[in-house]
Amino acid sequence: MTERTKILIVDDEEDFCYFIKLNLENTNKFEVSISTTAEKGIELAKKNKPDLILLDVIMPVMDGTVVAQHLLDDTSTKNIPIIYLTAIARKRDVAAYDGVIGGRHFIAKPVTPDELIARIGSVLKIA
Repeated sequence: MTERTKILIVDDEEDFCYFIKLNLENTNKFEVSISTTAEKGIELAKKNKPDLILLDVIMPVMDGTVVAQHLLDDTSTKNIPIIYLTAIARKRDVAAYDGVIGGRHFIAKPVTPDELIARIGSVLKIA
């Protein structure tokens, strides 16, 4: 069996996390871990070294931009690509910039599994 791409989802919406996890893992291309808190997400990123992180922007206690800064400041996680998931930007706004705003990858919620898989493939340069 080929090695699956390791994805970490950090999002306070538990149902969303499990929905995305289920859909990604059903492709047999991804191994997905989830965290519904920013602090645990940072801990899992350092421990598991995922290939990519899907990171919610709006979360209680610590928002996604702060989480990303923690990851960028740590030598063990600074090179892990991050795709921000957000409900604050509309799909057409994100699409207008080809999903990259300020040098960061964004996906507007709600997102379909196919959209997400395509963006992951694009960011990681995998088919």
